[in-house]
Amino acid sequence: MSLSCSDRFPDLLCAEDSDEVLSSESRACSSELESPATSIEESSIDGFIEDETNFVPGFDYLARFQCQSLDASAREESVAWILKVQAYYNLQPLTAYLSVNYLDRFLYSRRLPENSGWPLQLLSIACLSLAAKMEEHLVPSLIDLQVEGAKYIFEPKTIQRMELLVLTVLDWRLRSVTPFSFIDFFACKLDPTGTFLGFLISRASDIILSNIKEASFLEYRPSSIAAAAILCAANEIPNLSLFNPEHAESWCDGLSKEKILSCYRLMQELVEDSARRKQPKVLPQLRVTIRGRMRPSESSSSSSSSPSYKRRRLNNCFRVDDDRNSK
Repeated sequence: MSLSCSDRFPDLLCAEDSDEVLSSESRACSSELESPATSIEESSIDGFIEDETNFVPGFDYLARFQCQSLDASAREESVAWILKVQAYYNLQPLTAYLSVNYLDRFLYSRRLPENSGWPLQLLSIACLSLAAKMEEHLVPSLIDLQVEGAKYIFEPKTIQRMELLVLTVLDWRLRSVTPFSFIDFFACKLDPTGTFLGFLISRASDIILSNIKEASFLEYRPSSIAAAAILCAANEIPNLSLFNPEHAESWCDGLSKEKILSCYRLMQELVEDSARRKQPKVLPQLRVTIRGRMRPSESSSSSSSSPSYKRRRLNNCFRVDDDRNSK
């Protein structure tokens, strides 16, 4: 159903033209932060380390979920929906991460009329739309974004008003520093030869997205999450699995060994748990009983009754009698 929420969400009312939702300056892709590892300089990483705290919710955000001031299950449901849409349209992993980043920063600074329901879905759509405009070359329309189990269908103008509210609350700071700002650089540090570089980056990206629903990771900075993801990915490569996680602190200045190790342990536990759940179920072995070889004289006389015997055995698995015993 189509919703008009202006009466319940007065902040969504604005006089701006919808064409001004994103200025040409705001469309500059945050992918500029995600340069290939070969071109990233130490000074750039130092800048990311310095700025990363400006693009995460406050330190007490996680505590609000723990004390149930915010609904953790509702957040998890919203993040799950964002990941479904990301997979449906094959959007970049960074697009999904930015969507969740915008959602968390908004929820930290602004309380919704309801902790769940249509306001949170409207916020999720607006955050995903903004992230897609930042990162994707082809952006689905606002109507087409509302797929994969969306419970409500909002008019485009309603979503545009929500986008403007999100931009205002975030002070138009959409070019966030994320774990994807670091993973190329950290992968090169772990594998200087570049032999497994592609796998490390791809696998670390998958690990980051697969764990983004967990509110526990809100405790860690993007650099710690990136380092932990690269370490988890390295565990799947025999040549790199012996790397000591404690040495990750030396990859650049400003990293916390304690935070990296704590995040790594949590992430590795979730990765192993996910692998156990995906293991195929082993069916119980079937015992096959082979009857003794019949004498030649009996073979010809009973050849016509053999199929009947076998069918009876298959159709009545608990019976062992044959036609001769039943006579």
